Amino acid sequence: MAVRNNRLSAEEYERQFSDIHPPFETHDAALVEANRCLYCYDAPCTKSCPTSINVPKFIKQITTENLKGAAHTILTANIMGGGCSKVCPVEKLCEGACVYNLMEEEPIHIARLQRYATERAIAEKWPLFTRKPSTGKRVAVVGAGPSGLSCAHVLAAEGIDVTVYEKESKGGGLMTYGIAAYKVTPEFCEAEVNFITSIGGIDIQYNKELGKDITIDQLLSAYDAVYLAFGVGLTRQLAIPGEELHGVTDAISFIYDIRNSGYPSVPVGDKVAVIGMGMTAIDAATQARRLGASEVTLVYRRTQQEMPCTEAELDIAKLDGCKIIWLAAPKEIKGENGQVTALVCEVMKLEDPGYGRPAPVPTGETFSLYVDMVIKATGQMPYERMVNCYALDNTQGKLSINNSHTSKPGVFAGGDCVNGGKEVVDAVQAGKDGAKAILQYLFKD
Repeated sequence: MAVRNNRLSAEEYERQFSDIHPPFETHDAALVEANRCLYCYDAPCTKSCPTSINVPKFIKQITTENLKGAAHTILTANIMGGGCSKVCPVEKLCEGACVYNLMEEEPIHIARLQRYATERAIAEKWPLFTRKPSTGKRVAVVGAGPSGLSCAHVLAAEGIDVTVYEKESKGGGLMTYGIAAYKVTPEFCEAEVNFITSIGGIDIQYNKELGKDITIDQLLSAYDAVYLAFGVGLTRQLAIPGEELHGVTDAISFIYDIRNSGYPSVPVGDKVAVIGMGMTAIDAATQARRLGASEVTLVYRRTQQEMPCTEAELDIAKLDGCKIIWLAAPKEIKGENGQVTALVCEVMKLEDPGYGRPAPVPTGETFSLYVDMVIKATGQMPYERMVNCYALDNTQGKLSINNSHTSKPGVFAGGDCVNGGKEVVDAVQAGKDGAKAILQYLFKD
């Protein structure tokens, strides 16, 4: 792979990975935007938020100079409202539902207003939440990601003593290790985790992995309930020749290394192909460009109409100079001396099966992209072997739950390990749901 360390200067790295969505620069700018809100009755923005943040209420609080009230409104509904204001696909959620869209006007910048309120709360450590006296009940949470932390915060507020077991050395999960650095910085992720745990009653045990350092049975013997929020992490394989060549990696590992090791130490090719068109694929492609790749090409087997990412994400890739090839699927990775030299793709066409999305089928025509790095971003698979090991009911590794209850008494679950991988905000809501179910279980008498 044609790579070299220190491809860019420190200043260039800083510029390339600086905040892509800058906040309001002044209080007056935030007030002007907040005063555009129509404060809709039965607001569609609130209804479209998985955590049901009362958007008109917190915007009104901003206009009345009640920034602490605004932060409390947001964070009561979504304790990771600060991070979500940076990474949520708001075009599909709150801002996409804004009534201004119906008037063909620009929607309220809800995410920036949410960020305006929450960033100060987190940075200045506002004491917005108080904890009830300890009940003596103890709950173990597996995973310090959005779902686990959300569950832990709700439980701690109710006087439950929570121990969170996290396999990594830092908390935050996907927020810390799986999202492009120009969207949310490691420093912010750490500050957000510290803000969440500042309520008290939450102890995070790092470098503790389920199935390696702890077991569900051990946790059940030591705690009154267990909440599983270990996410997903196994990258789906392409199952094509050449996948083992040097220069082939997966997007999750690539982004993880960027977040964990620092920009200069992460190898990147000169010409890179990224397979997939989801949010993770966009993050991998844009970061490869920003790390110094001269050419990055996204390959997707369907058309733009079927892509999983948002138009806003696609625009980021285009602005970074990434190329896009639609209706193409990887067929083979070729190499010389163990190193990637080309990605062979098959031209696809869409056929309507009469239900669901159009299915891509091969046309028999192929073409080659001459690249020295291939990044796979074709989705993640649940930890099927692990959940089967614990005899937990599941569907191909995705845990089956009923009101957050798993098939094992006293064990609850939520987030990506249940849904297979959705948005951060969905995981936060799953944590809230899990906490509610656990409280009902603990105090059923």
